[in-house]
Amino acid sequence: QVQLVESGGGLVQAGGSLRLSCAASGIIAAIYNMCWYRQGSGYQRELVASITSGGSTNIADRVKGRFNISRDNAKNTVYLQMNSLKPEDTAVYYCNANRAGSRTYWGQGTQVTVSS
Repeated sequence: QVQLVESGGGLVQAGGSLRLSCAASGIIAAIYNMCWYRQGSGYQRELVASITSGGSTNIADRVKGRFNISRDNAKNTVYLQMNSLKPEDTAVYYCNANRAGSRTYWGQGTQVTVSS
């Protein structure tokens, strides 16, 4: 059974930092493209950051320079480092694993709330 379990969310003041973790089980995360999405209240889910199986990263313009994605293949875990957080970063953050020829997997999400 495949599971993606996010952790590290919480309440933080504007300007603060959080590091989200996505621990994968049932799949070898190293061969998947791993992504972080977020969905704020009343908004559509949007892609925040991605890292390919080869290690190439892409960060959405809205968070570029503040967020960073990384992976630890030995721990089967992907991270999202979020710095200089803003109230508009408040959302539920979801981990996603995808690769060609395979189904896509989602985590249950972790809430991030940034107070002003």
